[in-house]
Amino acid sequence: MPTARIASNHFSLGRKWALALLLAGAVVQAGAADLLDTVKARGTLKIATEGTYPPFNFKDKGGQLTGYDVDVARLLAARMGLKAEFITSEWSGILAGLAGNKYDVIVAQVGVNPKREQAFDFSEPYIYSVPQLLVRQDATASYATLADLKGKRLGVGQGSVYEQQARAVPGIEVKSYAAAPDTLSDLAIGRIDAALNDSLMAAYLLKTSKLPVKAGAHVGQVERMAIPFQKGNPQFKAALNQALASARADGSLKAISLKWFGSDVSTAP
Repeated sequence: MPTARIASNHFSLGRKWALALLLAGAVVQAGAADLLDTVKARGTLKIATEGTYPPFNFKDKGGQLTGYDVDVARLLAARMGLKAEFITSEWSGILAGLAGNKYDVIVAQVGVNPKREQAFDFSEPYIYSVPQLLVRQDATASYATLADLKGKRLGVGQGSVYEQQARAVPGIEVKSYAAAPDTLSDLAIGRIDAALNDSLMAAYLLKTSKLPVKAGAHVGQVERMAIPFQKGNPQFKAALNQALASARADGSLKAISLKWFGSDVSTAP
């Protein structure tokens, strides 16, 4: 048999197997329950949050979860006719936990970016922010951009989008931290030259901390924070976005923003 014919037969067989696999996948997908059906049957929405990131999600003196994210999550779960069930997770492993079906959604200041959108679906944004630098009160150097920090030490949140942004700039010595207060402490005593966080967190830290630090420049574009969940759940996505839309329309989302920040952070600046 001519070589060309053999190759043609192999190609044809490969196409048949590929088609069979695609059809099998379609059958599995068609038979899979939408996440909305799952949570409705269960009666609860399993929500992952960090629990150590005030004022967004943290534990109060009584050990109860509170914060902007927590209030928003409870509101949305109620609008969907569900009870909010919170699961705390370290930030470094929170997305992996969602991929492993340990919970239904994450409400913990997850920034939307192309890489994450390849792995998960997202709700409409529920909060917006801008990357901002923090520096020591007595700092004389002026950092208008991240590029100005070449040769300097910059503190960032471990696994955060800000860490990714900082490491993308050659020459910056990036030091990652598990918690924002630790970053601020190191900044105050001079172990790092600046810290990078979102503008909302920066405002909260400056408001609540007595450390000798001050606000620096905005150094990036507006960030959209949204709620990720597993792909392939269009009914759940629609229901979640409807809950967000109704909360935005009747002022409930704005009220939560005013409670924690004094301004409406749920709309793009």
